[in-house]
Amino acid sequence: MTAVLFDFSGTLFRVESTESWLRAVLRETGVALPEHELVQAARALEAAGALPGGAAPVELPTDLAGVWAVRDESAELHRAAYTGLSRRVRLPDPALHDALYERHMSPAAWSPYPDAAEVLRSLRERGIGVGVVSNIGWDLRPVFREYGLDAWVDAYALSYEHGVQKPDPRLFSVACEALDVDPRQVLMVGDSRAADGGAAALGCRVHFVDHLPVARRPDALRPVLDLVV
Repeated sequence: MTAVLFDFSGTLFRVESTESWLRAVLRETGVALPEHELVQAARALEAAGALPGGAAPVELPTDLAGVWAVRDESAELHRAAYTGLSRRVRLPDPALHDALYERHMSPAAWSPYPDAAEVLRSLRERGIGVGVVSNIGWDLRPVFREYGLDAWVDAYALSYEHGVQKPDPRLFSVACEALDVDPRQVLMVGDSRAADGGAAALGCRVHFVDHLPVARRPDALRPVLDLVV
């Protein structure tokens, strides 16, 4: 293998819990909400699938199905999809829906998996190219910079910047071209068989990890180092 491509959410980083997300926004905006109402609202937001990188909607509203299917193809579609889901939940101030969306783009909303830095650094030391291929509607590079992981990433292929989302092979091809590598000598690491598995169409080898909370997945990325030998 000459390069490894990584997914972002659920692979290298994990977003905060829905309750933490809501608490942070209420604190930042100075909006007070009784504890039992806060917990209920957090549960409703999670069921709605309103947190990008969090749980999928339990039931996708018919009027949002179209935008949901292509949500990662542009920043506008991404915002429309997730704020549309958020607005299904009644909050004390309508402005909170936009504030919630803004919060999830903050580095503070994300935590790297415990072994992410070690694995990325080790790959770089071996001369293996590293790329990040993500279905996303905003620039995640500041998150990598905040946690010092950007030093180990050579290229980013973000869906909203190219108007195409995984599993479309074109997004993986963008990353391979940026790294100047043959896809047949590339390993794709992700948590979604439906999305990340699309790399196989180019001839990439694919390895999956579980999308678990950070504390419950301390070393799932380390096997990658054995796969590139």
